[in-house]
Amino acid sequence: MASASAIRATSANNNSLAAAKRAKNDEFYTQLSDIEKELRQYKDHFKDKVVFCNCDDPEWSSFWKYFTLNFTHLRLAKVVATHYARGEVSYKREYTGGSDMAGVRTSLEGDGDFRSAECIELLCEADIVVTNPPFSLFREYVAQLIEHQKKFVIIGNNNAITYKDIFRLLRDGQLWLGHSANKTMEFKLSADYEKWDRLDEAGNKFGKVPAISWFTNLPHEKRNEEIILVKEYRGHEYAYPSYANYDAIEVSQVKDLPKDYSGDMGVPITFLDKHSPHQFEIIGLGIASSGLEIGVKPYLAEHKAYRKTVQQRGAVDGDLYMLRESEVVVPYARIIIRSKTL
Repeated sequence: MASASAIRATSANNNSLAAAKRAKNDEFYTQLSDIEKELRQYKDHFKDKVVFCNCDDPEWSSFWKYFTLNFTHLRLAKVVATHYARGEVSYKREYTGGSDMAGVRTSLEGDGDFRSAECIELLCEADIVVTNPPFSLFREYVAQLIEHQKKFVIIGNNNAITYKDIFRLLRDGQLWLGHSANKTMEFKLSADYEKWDRLDEAGNKFGKVPAISWFTNLPHEKRNEEIILVKEYRGHEYAYPSYANYDAIEVSQVKDLPKDYSGDMGVPITFLDKHSPHQFEIIGLGIASSGLEIGVKPYLAEHKAYRKTVQQRGAVDGDLYMLRESEVVVPYARIIIRSKTL
């Protein structure tokens, strides 16, 4: 039998390996063209501001390149960038204008983890944070930005919408999707990636990642654009089935939202990239405990049994479901919304 110390050592080593694997899998380098396309929507917000890119190696980061190249155009005060060098002493770069776009390099005391005291101190001095944070730490990263009341424009996976704490921010208007949302984006990968989609002429690896969105709390024009509604519920009730465990209708595609229905509606999470807070109120998320919190009823015993034994699928209380004849139909994560104009 292994000793307790050996078990602890093995556990620590496994945790270290897992952390290293997560760090490796989080190494996506955003392309300059995607940064330019999104950040042009926020030009007026950057005047006289300190921008912090706290998950970016300035040697390679297109965020650093974008802000130094556009420093005068955006009328910035300063750009600061740090990056994570696991197990090593990292550094920061600061740029306040001039011909030397490499900026001033200063060593950090630690490895540049955004959670470290020295990086939090830099965060407190910044006005706007712009970066591509580690997807595996997205919840923790956003929580830090909210705690320190920072403005931000960051990249994340669309699945983050279903995280309970992230969705709460979306619902409460503390966070929303950027101008570009739910897109497949191509990222430059680190050299040690074993899988990629293409190589450029220099041998750099690139990979395509689906369902990527920008997340922000800076206003942009698209957020004020209302969805043009052309469908009608009255006379077409058959096209909008009701849920068996919540008083709402299913709208499986955003384009089918009816213009004459004042009750609750369940829509796909892709609704959020078209959401105007002036047009629709977000009630909640119809999955698991988030669903139970807004009044989604647990499965009836016979429906849960059918789901598990006949369909051999999971049956989580709080998930919305419908009945199609005797079949239990569970849609993918649905957001419950309600019209503000009816």
